[in-house]
Amino acid sequence: MDSIISVIVPVYNVEKFLENSVKSITEQTYKNLEIILVDDGSKDNSGNMCEELAKNDSRIKVVHKENGGLSSARNAGLNVATGKYIMFIDSDDFYELNSCEVLYNEIERTQADFVTGNYIHVTHDGKNGKIHYLILIYMIILN
Repeated sequence: MDSIISVIVPVYNVEKFLENSVKSITEQTYKNLEIILVDDGSKDNSGNMCEELAKNDSRIKVVHKENGGLSSARNAGLNVATGKYIMFIDSDDFYELNSCEVLYNEIERTQADFVTGNYIHVTHDGKNGKIHYLILIYMIILN
C-alpha cells in the first residue's frame, strides 16, 4: 500500500478561497491522503467551512486554535499528522491534479529527505502568469 501523505492546510480568514483549495487536494490522483485543516482563529466563516468540508470527506481532520500565525498553525498540524510524508499548502492556493502523486513517486524513487516542485502564479482573474522556480510545493519525510 502507498504511504500516507499528510497535507497540512493553515486556514485564516480565507472563506473566499478555501473550498477550491481543499477540492484541489481531495481530487488528487494520489488518494492515500490525510488532510489537516488548521483553523488559526479565523474571524470569518472559514472555521465553519472546515467542519462542513470534513463532513464530506473522511480524510479531512480539523484543528481549531487561537490565532498564532502561519508557523504556529503548521506546527499544530504536525502535532496531529500521522503520515509518513508531509506536504503544506496555503489555503488560498491549489494543487494541480497530480501534484501529490508526482512528488510521492519522486521521493520514493530517489529516497531523498525532501522533494520540491515549481508553481505557476495565477491572477485573481484566472490568468496564468510565469512559472516560478521556488520551493513552494514540497514533501518531507516525517517518520
